Amino acid sequence: MPHTPLEFVFFAAVIMLAGYVRGYGGFGFSMITVAGLSLLFPPAIIVPGVLLLEVVASAYLIVGNWRKVAWKSLGWLSIGVILGTPAGGWLLGILPENVLKIVIAGIVVILAGLLRSGFRPRRAMGKGGTVATGLVSGLFNGSTALGGPPVVLFFFSSPGGVDISRASLIAFFLGTEIVAIGTFAGMGLITMESVRLFLTALIPMGVSLVVGKRSFIQTDQNVFRKRVMLYLMLLAGLLFTKTMMEVY
Repeated sequence: MPHTPLEFVFFAAVIMLAGYVRGYGGFGFSMITVAGLSLLFPPAIIVPGVLLLEVVASAYLIVGNWRKVAWKSLGWLSIGVILGTPAGGWLLGILPENVLKIVIAGIVVILAGLLRSGFRPRRAMGKGGTVATGLVSGLFNGSTALGGPPVVLFFFSSPGGVDISRASLIAFFLGTEIVAIGTFAGMGLITMESVRLFLTALIPMGVSLVVGKRSFIQTDQNVFRKRVMLYLMLLAGLLFTKTMMEVY
């Protein structure tokens, strides 16, 4: 845990920034916190603690949004994720992880830039396209644990309302986070240090989640879409920068 006042200020700032983005857009908490807190703690402490925080965040945000979730789309996405994740693990075994992360960052920046500029698919994806999106998400998740961006792009490029897209995204992450927590617990990876990180971050995350959620309610739909794509581009840039730092 933070040992000096400066470390605590930095810790709280990272958590509150990530919490605001999560409350506003429905995604981004893990990437911001893991990238920021890795300057203070080893990944073995950060990742389980962040997953615990993610479950709390998703549980809070899904309240009042449960009926807005596009459950059929999530079902078809899940099929693709299940099929794609083992293939992603195979890719991880034959390709360098850092190369995969750089490729993902590049793809996300290009697609998010197109969507932010005003490009929109003329019609919603059918079952095949939805399964294919889940397949790509599974490939990314199995190879780099970064399966979120394809799903974010899928929902926020759809013709439906942003409230439906955001609610569906929150539900998607809640499901994947619960599975991940169960896996981590079964492997004995949730330590007391991770629990302390979780408890220390709970209040600043909670405050910023509330502020982010209220900001979403007050934002015009078109403005919200553009901001979400900007957030996604910034997160991809963060991923690229962090990966390059690890390489060099």
